[in-house]
Amino acid sequence: MLMPRERRPSIRTVRGWAISVLQEAGAIRQCEEHGWMQDRADPHARERAIDIARQDPPPRTSLDEAVAEVRDVLDSIGDACPECPSDD
Repeated sequence: MLMPRERRPSIRTVRGWAISVLQEAGAIRQCEEHGWMQDRADPHARERAIDIARQDPPPRTSLDEAVAEVRDVLDSIGDACPECPSDD
């Protein structure tokens, strides 16, 4: 019996790829209740994500474009879920 190989999910956009890289590096997480992405504010995880983008950009994407997309996604994500009640 052949064992299936573990494969990464197919990513269709560079933005989707960047989100995947940020999750893999631990720079962002998903709100368990609502599904919103949240910035973990971890500078080391951010640097790991940038390193991944430089080492393994998606096909037909330059290193600069890959890094820029990772940074753009980070800039677009807040550190709190907009649907969760605030701690105030």
